[in-house]
Amino acid sequence: LQCLWCYTNNTCIDYPVRSILPSSSLCSLSNARWGVCWINFEALIIAVAVVAGLILVSVAVCCCYCCYCRRRSRSRPDEEEEQLARKREERRLQSLQRKHERKLKHDEIRKKYGLLQDSDNPYSRFENE
Repeated sequence: LQCLWCYTNNTCIDYPVRSILPSSSLCSLSNARWGVCWINFEALIIAVAVVAGLILVSVAVCCCYCCYCRRRSRSRPDEEEEQLARKREERRLQSLQRKHERKLKHDEIRKKYGLLQDSDNPYSRFENE
């Protein structure tokens, strides 16, 4: 893979390792092939640039998305805790209301059957005696 094939003069030259791209004096980029004869140097450079660009863009998008999610998740627990506290309070109030309704119903039943003592005279006499 250290061979640089040039189509202009059909020669295989040792790849100039010191420079990334071969100089145009050795062979023009459109006629240069790297390693094996089917890899066009221009196409290779374009493909590498496109792949590197896609990787950079995807990393940037991931970073922005993660930062956005992290920022959103920091503010969200406060809202969720507040909403949970509101729901808890509503449930507590509903429970108290149901408890009060049950107490009234039970008091009516006790009153109907004479089991409810009068609050103004707690020391009433038993009728059985």
